[in-house]
Amino acid sequence: MKPDSASIIKKYNRLAPFYEGMEAVVEGLFFRHWREKLWAKAEGIHILEVGVGTGKNFAYYPKNAKVTAIDFSPAMLEQAQRKKDARHIDVDLHLMDIEFLQFADNSFDTVVGSFVFCSVPAPAKGLKELHRVCKPSGKVLLLEHVLSSRRLIAKLMNFLNPLVLSLVGANINRNTVKQVQGGAFRFVRVDERSSDIIKLIEALK
Repeated sequence: MKPDSASIIKKYNRLAPFYEGMEAVVEGLFFRHWREKLWAKAEGIHILEVGVGTGKNFAYYPKNAKVTAIDFSPAMLEQAQRKKDARHIDVDLHLMDIEFLQFADNSFDTVVGSFVFCSVPAPAKGLKELHRVCKPSGKVLLLEHVLSSRRLIAKLMNFLNPLVLSLVGANINRNTVKQVQGGAFRFVRVDERSSDIIKLIEALK
């Protein structure tokens, strides 16, 4: 495991018991609405969620789907396991790094991630893995916060990024849309309802 991955995992392990409380306000005001839209686009029986975290997406899993979910933080995965047991969620949880997915090629109808690539040390490698495990004609759905297109806001985000990264292991200045568009997907669409910073990305294999 790369040192930068280990450092980020350590931060998420430390924050795991408090993570949902830290994000409770923005979750209720903004993210919950976007999660519903994200999961409404999921199709097929075999679905992979990357970066499951504490299990914030459990409530939006499609009925009759077989969902597999991964995270690279043991402590975050432990929180998800507790929620799974308490709410009787039908999901297979695995400790795994998005850059090194332990699944066969063409395994999943849909791959879903929400606010994940801000914490992936090598985003291009992670996206390549998502493309690999997605079935032909399948889709990858990502909900991500990205660098603002507004110059002054972008400048502020770039200025604050080192501090945020050191505290919580997340980058706030990623250009994830461009990274997805530069990958091997045959078609990439950004939901027209997306905001300047929050983007719902649909990539077809």
